[in-house]
Amino acid sequence: MKILGKFRTILAVLGIIYILIPLVVVVPASFTSANYPSFPPKGFSLQWYTMILERSEFIEAFYNSLQFAFLAAFFAVLFGTLGALAIAKYDIPGKNYITSILTAPLSVPQLVLGIALLIYFTPMMLAGTSTGFLIAHTIICIPYVIRLVLTGLSGFDYNLEKAAAILGANPLIVFWKVTLPLIRPAMISGGLFAFLTSFDNVTISLFMISPDMRTLPIEIFSTMQDAYNPIVASVSSVVIFISVILIVVLEKIHGVGKVFGGTQH
Repeated sequence: MKILGKFRTILAVLGIIYILIPLVVVVPASFTSANYPSFPPKGFSLQWYTMILERSEFIEAFYNSLQFAFLAAFFAVLFGTLGALAIAKYDIPGKNYITSILTAPLSVPQLVLGIALLIYFTPMMLAGTSTGFLIAHTIICIPYVIRLVLTGLSGFDYNLEKAAAILGANPLIVFWKVTLPLIRPAMISGGLFAFLTSFDNVTISLFMISPDMRTLPIEIFSTMQDAYNPIVASVSSVVIFISVILIVVLEKIHGVGKVFGGTQH
């Protein structure tokens, strides 16, 4: 058993190193003073970070990413919370199948999902529009909210709602005063994870984007196709920094591991 435990620890350490290698390369490379990406970096300079402010396409793409990520997170929290409450509170026929369908985007490859959305949205004139882009991002964000809210509801005592109703509170007051405060951490965590998922997304965005509407990950991808210079590393480092901050906040609020935790009792 001790040998098996050590073997698992070694595998975990190797997995963490494998995941962190891109960060170890990209972030230092963004501080190079050379005109080409290098690792280890040639000298130290902040010129590539200051140059970001001179590139209007990156600034515009950054604001586009923030806007769509915020809206996608908002609608994902709204619909995901309603879906999770319905699944957890009501005896719906085929509840397990419904849960599987609602969380399917977690398991379906995003390349396949992007093609499916493009085929579905094209006849509806939504492909290449901001509305279609927002709907696509909301679809991939909802499963995370459902997972986290269901996890938050797994230990929920429904006698509290019954007690409030017996005391004369109407359903809206019961939800606002009893249910919402108890599931608020799960909702906030789901919103943060949804924001992060939308902000960092490339695959789905490639199918939904238009020439006049570009996000920061897409702008990075396009810049790399034309000429890979250290400014790509600096922009990527900014994205990494934002992602790390949100992950830390998420871990403090709810715990990252609970995203894939149990759904309900």
